[in-house]
Amino acid sequence: MHSLEMLFQNLEEQGWAVSDDLLPQALHRALYRQGHDYWQDGRFHDARIGRQLTGQRNAPVRGDSICWLENEAPEPAVQAFQQWTETLRLRLNRHFFLGLNRAEFHFARYEPGRGYKKHIDQHEGQDCRRISLVVYLNPEWQETDGGQLCLYGPAQDGSEVTRILPCAGRVVLFRSEHVQHEVLPCNRNRWSVTGWFRADSYPLGL
Repeated sequence: MHSLEMLFQNLEEQGWAVSDDLLPQALHRALYRQGHDYWQDGRFHDARIGRQLTGQRNAPVRGDSICWLENEAPEPAVQAFQQWTETLRLRLNRHFFLGLNRAEFHFARYEPGRGYKKHIDQHEGQDCRRISLVVYLNPEWQETDGGQLCLYGPAQDGSEVTRILPCAGRVVLFRSEHVQHEVLPCNRNRWSVTGWFRADSYPLGL
């Protein structure tokens, strides 16, 4: 079965899916370099909990720094990634009829000892975020490096379903409003691009 078809089948049956060959290798390597360039340029800021404009910093709960990808970014790696995600958005709509009409993504960087406690990606009282996407950029990542993504069952159960090692090029999709998840503390810098396919037309952060 084609990797995208398998991804969608798993997403439909269990609410989450993982692929190691969906994203071109050259693209995740270019994104890794671009993330480092943005970091060196001072474009990252501490992530907050809650909505972008009113959220609070709480490093023991959420310890990453982020850099949003601009829609008109001139960098080839960002442009290529946005073209790739646009194709994926259209395929998701054709398969699931979700009405996804835009997306938002950012680089995320966790320093050693940092993680993100169990949460869901949907803001309280909203249902705009439908599908979460994570692309891992870490080269030569090992189990001892930590930073696994833990996925949990429904809220009434809450048991751990799986742990996903953040290996370079690995793509994870899951239902934003249903899947509880957690980033375990890492033992070296952990890089990813993460974000959401949305079903609204509002400006970023609202």
